[in-house]
Amino acid sequence: MSQISLTFPDGNKRDYAAGITAAEVASDISTSLGKKAISATVNGAHYDLQWPIDADATIAINTIKDTEPALELVRHDLAHIMARAVQEIWPDVKVTIGPVINNGWYYDFDRKEPFTPEDLGLIEKKMKDIINLRDGVRTEVWERDRAIQHYKDTNEPFKVELIESIPGSEPIRMYWHGDWQDLCRGPHLQHTGQVPADGFKLMHVAGAYWRGDSSREQLQRIYGVAFLNKEQLKAHLTMLEEAAKRDHRKLGREMDLFHMQEEAPGQIFWHPNGWKIYTTLQDYMRRQQELGGYVEVNTPQVVDRKLWEASGHWDKYQENMFIVEVDEEHAREKAINALKPMNCPCHVQVYNQGLKSYRDLPLRMAEFGSCNRYEPSGALHGIMRVRGFTQDDAHIFCREDQIEAETKKFIEFLSKIYRDLGFENFSIKFSDRPEQRAGSDEVWDKSENALRSATEAAGYDFELNPGEGAFYGPKLEFVLTDAIGRDWQCGTLQVDFVLPERLDANYIAEDGQKHRPVMLHRAVLGSFERFIGILIESSAGRLPFWLAPRQVVVAAIVSDANEYCQEVVAALRAKGVRAELDLRNEKINYKVREHSVGKVPVILACGMREVEERSVSVRRLGEKQTSTSSLEEIVSTLTIEAKAPDQL
Repeated sequence: MSQISLTFPDGNKRDYAAGITAAEVASDISTSLGKKAISATVNGAHYDLQWPIDADATIAINTIKDTEPALELVRHDLAHIMARAVQEIWPDVKVTIGPVINNGWYYDFDRKEPFTPEDLGLIEKKMKDIINLRDGVRTEVWERDRAIQHYKDTNEPFKVELIESIPGSEPIRMYWHGDWQDLCRGPHLQHTGQVPADGFKLMHVAGAYWRGDSSREQLQRIYGVAFLNKEQLKAHLTMLEEAAKRDHRKLGREMDLFHMQEEAPGQIFWHPNGWKIYTTLQDYMRRQQELGGYVEVNTPQVVDRKLWEASGHWDKYQENMFIVEVDEEHAREKAINALKPMNCPCHVQVYNQGLKSYRDLPLRMAEFGSCNRYEPSGALHGIMRVRGFTQDDAHIFCREDQIEAETKKFIEFLSKIYRDLGFENFSIKFSDRPEQRAGSDEVWDKSENALRSATEAAGYDFELNPGEGAFYGPKLEFVLTDAIGRDWQCGTLQVDFVLPERLDANYIAEDGQKHRPVMLHRAVLGSFERFIGILIESSAGRLPFWLAPRQVVVAAIVSDANEYCQEVVAALRAKGVRAELDLRNEKINYKVREHSVGKVPVILACGMREVEERSVSVRRLGEKQTSTSSLEEIVSTLTIEAKAPDQL
């Protein structure tokens, strides 16, 4: 039998017979490791302990302390354990697929009766029983025909279809724990007892079409979350509870910010309060861009398909575009246009007007660009995922030797804005070439190298995000962390050598010849709509005072104080503070509660004592205690608080 050499993380090597399993390697190292082992990482791939290793390789043995592989295995095994539990309770139920997803897993079932919340409780109990059995997990590779016949015999038609869709070169791998069996690539734990019985919870049931096809069978999808212990699970459930309280859709209703309706799917009806947030944020961004050396433009909403064909969007992005057909007067055929899904080709058209010199570069061109993209109805989510949105979009036309300086300048620009908006921390992902892309490999090599070296030279670390670049170039993605630890991808910076070439952009260089500029696509907020949603959720509706749409309510305690309340409001408005009156014949506690639900930052209450003393009673949102302030003092204080960070 041939020998293979395995290299361990510490650099040591050991020789073994070809076909040895990772479990045998772990036991060879030590008896204790053999017992603790849950999987292996072989040549960077996650390996089941039962899989044979047939060639020289690097290897690391994983235990439950190796969080990433441990979570993958626990969640994957729980999907199988849940499917087994369902079929043990309801033997007629058919199983389909059960992948690992973020924080947990799901499994799709074909069952006539809908699963109820009580059913989920039954399934959880049965899953814990299966875990306690500590059934060993075993795996085999079967011939394709044998596997198909097995699932025909057991009346599992979905599994038959899955096998028939697997490429012929891939093995058909089967897994068992106890007598229950499933088709699966693996890897898995070694017995059900390795799954933490107190580390998971079934969350909810949703509908799902088989293979995502609305013409196929409608299935029931059960979602679960799982962690390595009950403390991690509890922390996650607490975070979900907190996230539910912060849901921007709920807060949007309470604060009267916006609404959406079925006649305009994925489009936002902004109410006065919500639009005030929007315009205040836009005004701030406009001031920042002017300071950053940007010129602002505005480009058409409807553009002929010829431009989209020239830019490459018609070929690469058409399924996400809203097409507009118009019967042009005297035309023999309809004119085909599209609502712009992005601003980039239009900005090149502005750039191309007039001759550009190297002295004109870099040219930073910005637009609060209104865009429309088709999103499936199931993907829409409040104002976070919409079909109509506005980007804080800009394109920097520069020479190749200016990429590094412009990258550094942009990251510093973005960092300040994020800090001003309350986000101290962000991370960067580097997204390289996708499968569907424009431009040659040579151009992509140049683009990726330029962006990577520019980011490193600017002094920023990044995480690789393979295959997620734009179709025309690699990009940096800037990820914010909100108040409860959630990550949000917002800003982007993309290097593009392709579009200037396709749309014939050029400048006259020092040598007197025409050269192509490099086009840097950049956004800080991403879209105003989504970013406002993030702000609402991160702050739980308690927006910074300068952004709050209703900054102050002045409420009368008694009607005799009405005139003084009007004076207070007038004094605040004169200083640019958004103040409103509440002179209703209601008790002050009722008014305070109502305005607190609406997330008004400051409530000023005025009774006869305040009238006599020319003072106000101050109640700030989230504080139980009130304080007293003179009118002059509170106007001075709130005038400062009402200023945007860049105006202080």
